[in-house]
Amino acid sequence: MTTTDVIAEGPRFLSGAQALMESLIAEGTEVIFGYPGGAIMPTYDALFDYTDRLDHILVRHEQGAGHAAQGYARTSGKPGVCLVTSGPGGTNLVTPIADAIIDCTPLVCIIGQVKSTLLGTDAFQETDIIGVTTPVCKWNYQITHPDEVPEIMAKAFYIATSGKPGPVVIDFTRDAQVGMMDKPYQYKKIEGLASYKPRTVPKDEHVQKAAELINNAKKPYILFGHGVLISGAMEELKAFVEKTDIPCASTLLGLSAMPIDHPNYVGWLGMHGNYGPNVLTDQADVIIAIGMRFDDRVTGDATKYIRQARVVHIEIDPSEIDKIIKAEAPVVGDAKEALRKLLPLVKANNHSTWRNEFKKFDVIEEQKVTRRELKEEGEIKMAEVVNMLSQKTNGEACIIADVGQHQMIAARYYQFKKPHSYIASGGLGTMGFAIPAAFGAKKGAPDREVVAFIGDGCFQMTIQELGTIAQSGLAVKLIILNNNYLGMVRQWQQLFFEKRYSFVELKNPDFVTIAKGFGITGHTCSERDNLSDSLDALLKSDKPYLLEVIVEKEENVFPMVPAGASVVDIRLD
Repeated sequence: MTTTDVIAEGPRFLSGAQALMESLIAEGTEVIFGYPGGAIMPTYDALFDYTDRLDHILVRHEQGAGHAAQGYARTSGKPGVCLVTSGPGGTNLVTPIADAIIDCTPLVCIIGQVKSTLLGTDAFQETDIIGVTTPVCKWNYQITHPDEVPEIMAKAFYIATSGKPGPVVIDFTRDAQVGMMDKPYQYKKIEGLASYKPRTVPKDEHVQKAAELINNAKKPYILFGHGVLISGAMEELKAFVEKTDIPCASTLLGLSAMPIDHPNYVGWLGMHGNYGPNVLTDQADVIIAIGMRFDDRVTGDATKYIRQARVVHIEIDPSEIDKIIKAEAPVVGDAKEALRKLLPLVKANNHSTWRNEFKKFDVIEEQKVTRRELKEEGEIKMAEVVNMLSQKTNGEACIIADVGQHQMIAARYYQFKKPHSYIASGGLGTMGFAIPAAFGAKKGAPDREVVAFIGDGCFQMTIQELGTIAQSGLAVKLIILNNNYLGMVRQWQQLFFEKRYSFVELKNPDFVTIAKGFGITGHTCSERDNLSDSLDALLKSDKPYLLEVIVEKEENVFPMVPAGASVVDIRLD
């Protein structure tokens, strides 16, 4: 391995737990999200002496620690760090770990374990967390001796943040926490591993092939995803788009990588994405996919997807190349590096005629969907709430979305102006993501307005994290769009199961009273005439605030590509 010394001090013989604290500080860790318990107690005892340098956030459930760390990572650009105990502590963290691996979020998850002499004996709160997490993390390791701590933590941070980011899991036995190191503590930050060498700089011949396809295209089309935000390639993407004049569309997690009002931005892709961006994928002759993986929510029936187009695929993970869609010009590497190398090779162009094709579909969508969803009659609609908040915040807030109809409405009607402004559980679709993720996002970007849109079903999955928010005092803003249904499931049952509403109607509690019980101010809005003032009250608060908005019970989200259908079969009603 290649290393660089970070700490140079006199000999220090530390316990494993102390070595962990020093290693976290050496990696620039500022915040830890966690929950103590028996097997991790020695580490928490060591943490007591480091609270001047490490800000520990006590969550109310280990799942909340993981989602908060995700939100923190996605606004701060730093890996999120979690600290939990063994057994149920570790298994409760598995959902955020699985969420993070699919959405490429760097996490370092430290999980307590029973003494190494008790491993395999079914000791109290023993779980094979290495076996449990292997399928859903980037790398994991069990520390059984304190001497291992510095090297393993250096590997953990390097692997979590390099190449395609993701979660790593460190299983920390109790005896390794309390035991003293045999050798003096020294931390060496890793810059490379012989067995793990992610390619970040693409090969010249691949970039040249991509440029050739792009320069000869008549109807080129850029599909960009989360990888643009992860690599920090927003300016490179903008320069590339403006030089080539190619229309571009975003995946769900790619939202906010390009300003919504950019003339080349045509909308977002996917099951509930915009009409033109989906339909016109079947008319493009060259598709340039940047930092996206062609998942099923984008492609619909992949056997019918872009069969007419030649494909340039810019992707840091070589396993994603040709996995779903065959690429004629694969460019393996970091999106920023790829675009930097590609930019001088592509020709300045004018694709205004092709771009205007998207505008025709925009008109149809405006007439058949947008006007209907923003029409001010009947009960308040989710779209009205999101649209009004977007206007009041000038599209500059950081939006956290939970999973369901409100997630798609937030993506559709918020006019994103700044990068890293749409944070949601994409690939795993984890209900309950938003409350803890909103707190983590605010912790990672304290100067930004952070607003979460949450369904009434999602809210009750992690409602206990209101305690975390209240204890912190951070001005996290929560909006419940309450239709007393598991809305997305109900929509599918209406459209595809003959309105057989099977166990989707909710009898909800008084959310505002519960929030007040935690010490969070809030109120309910059920009348359209009060909506503007209600949003003003939310935004003006310098403390946590909960706004519940009673919305239309059976509002549906369109456009919609039915499951298993082609994207050209997208429905508008």
